[in-house]
Amino acid sequence: MDLIFIFLTGIIATTLGTVAGGGGLISLPMMLLLGMPIHSAIGANKVSNTVSSFSSFFHLLKHKKISLKECYWIVPISITGGLSGGLIATLLHPEHLYIIAIILLLLALITSMIGKRNFQGGNVLKPTKISIPGLYGIGIYDGLFGPGQGTLMLYLFAYLKIDYIKAVGYVRFATFSSCIGAAAMYIASGKIMWGLTLALLCGSFIGAQIGVRVAEKIKPAYMKPILRIVTLALIVQVFVENMM
Repeated sequence: MDLIFIFLTGIIATTLGTVAGGGGLISLPMMLLLGMPIHSAIGANKVSNTVSSFSSFFHLLKHKKISLKECYWIVPISITGGLSGGLIATLLHPEHLYIIAIILLLLALITSMIGKRNFQGGNVLKPTKISIPGLYGIGIYDGLFGPGQGTLMLYLFAYLKIDYIKAVGYVRFATFSSCIGAAAMYIASGKIMWGLTLALLCGSFIGAQIGVRVAEKIKPAYMKPILRIVTLALIVQVFVENMM
């Protein structure tokens, strides 16, 4: 029964995560509710996201919504960030992960309230003094904790004036890259509970395919309100988990 719940959770969480980030808002609490240790739950997310995020990225690449020439440089930055975060996470107490998550999500929410960028502008994604440290820092956070990583990255791409559907593709590519590094650290540390992780992976793969098709139909103007709602929900969820 637990495997079925995790499978369905993967579908729902990854559909949301592809569209607006925040898939961990659903998947992480569900795994914790089923009794998985927090490091094992985070590790399961990393392993499943490696497959599901690449599948949605490949869909957009295949349909020429994004260009590999524009984003190949994301790979080493996000992998390094994921490795760094995964290593740090194995050394930190779980309560410290929650505190870091709340601070970063609050900063993202405040930034979105101040900024006027709305996934329009048609800029080309380039390695700059903003994009490189931004992607690396979010990669560390992804390896450290995870929930909200996609949301934070969408905020970054909105700031860089990247069109929404391109932003979705690049978020999924960066997620794939950082999760390779983070998953490797969790596997090496023996934190993975493989039965539940594979059930989550299968559900996440299906959710990624649903989510990327939904994203293609969403108007960019609707995304800021959606992101703010997801961010607030993430903050509440992480705060509640920290208080339990």
